[in-house]
Amino acid sequence: MSNTLSKATKFAVMNTYGRFPLTVVKGKGSYVWSDLGEKYLDYTSGIATCNLGHVPDQVQAALQEQLNTLWHVSNLYHIPIQEKLATTLTENSIFDVAFFSNSGAEANEAAIKLAKKYAKDQGKEERTEIVTFKQSFHGRTGTTLAATGQDKIHEGFTPIAPGFRYLTYNDAEALEKIDNGRTTAVLLELVQGEGGVNPVDQTWVSELAQICKENGILLMLDEIQTGMGRTGTLFAYEQFGIEPDVMTLAKGLGSGFPIGAVLAKDKVAASFTPGTHGSTFGGNPLAATAGYATVKTMLAENIPEHVQEVSAYFFSKLNELKEIYPEIKVVKGKGLLIGLEMEKAAGTYINALREKNVLALSAGEYVLRILPPLTTTTEEIDEFLKQFAEVMMESEHSN
Repeated sequence: MSNTLSKATKFAVMNTYGRFPLTVVKGKGSYVWSDLGEKYLDYTSGIATCNLGHVPDQVQAALQEQLNTLWHVSNLYHIPIQEKLATTLTENSIFDVAFFSNSGAEANEAAIKLAKKYAKDQGKEERTEIVTFKQSFHGRTGTTLAATGQDKIHEGFTPIAPGFRYLTYNDAEALEKIDNGRTTAVLLELVQGEGGVNPVDQTWVSELAQICKENGILLMLDEIQTGMGRTGTLFAYEQFGIEPDVMTLAKGLGSGFPIGAVLAKDKVAASFTPGTHGSTFGGNPLAATAGYATVKTMLAENIPEHVQEVSAYFFSKLNELKEIYPEIKVVKGKGLLIGLEMEKAAGTYINALREKNVLALSAGEYVLRILPPLTTTTEEIDEFLKQFAEVMMESEHSN
């Protein structure tokens, strides 16, 4: 365990995180190094954020150049690199325009505001509710924690913001409850990340999209974790044959530099007129530069296609391990957003892997979440599999 943090430093930072006993001081590609010089295979990617790996060369070079040019001017002025990023995102999606924020929670806040304003502008004053789903996760701000369908996220913060209804994900009966005359939008993840790595059912989401279309309800996708190539396409919605009206992004958009985005179709975005929403830092020259370099690199190097190839290999090998070790109950997910439903608490395996210099996460109490950089290789996957197999053997022998 690192001993470099002083007592004063520990107390100077609020105790809002259950931190692992590890201090990371350097990263490159799929690896990070501790303050003690130990090298770790990082299959957390900063929680699905360092999609091009740590400190990718192209993004680093672009940021270095921008650091020497301009950092901040506010959104009172035109920012050319912000426009280039918006154009690249819209040209590679079904959306028309973008709004930039600093985080995923802020992007979801903006989407929620946009849905409410759109309903008012359509003369539908009675449309005040947004449907989300149980086990969802949309952020930790006052409004986005209310949008999140998990009691544990609400605990201690009641009364939470009104205006949200939680239905059951992938449930046929839930579809019958979407439109109750007060619903203005549906907000969902195509793979529930924090809620347990639960992929959406194709037939169910197709029916949901049709219900929204027929009833004038906005379909809003939270692609903060599933977007930016993580599931094998630039955006996950491309794999489901649906047309959302609004989509939120963050995490992998800036290769670790804080940036979020809301993409929307013109008819919806028209409700955001000057003065209705804004951000001092959102889409500033540094953030937009990181975002633009990330997206251009991802497209130029066909990263989503690489994800399809290596994830097929990874899933096949994990399913082979599942046949050997009964403690692995379910292998699930999409692309390189992978969940292993385990017999024991996920923390048991996370700690054991860390002792073998491999980093992984949880998604709920019993789901081990694996989030490699999208640039990871089959050799690195084999390295993970070797260490994970050893953890499983040791766990089996300890029973």
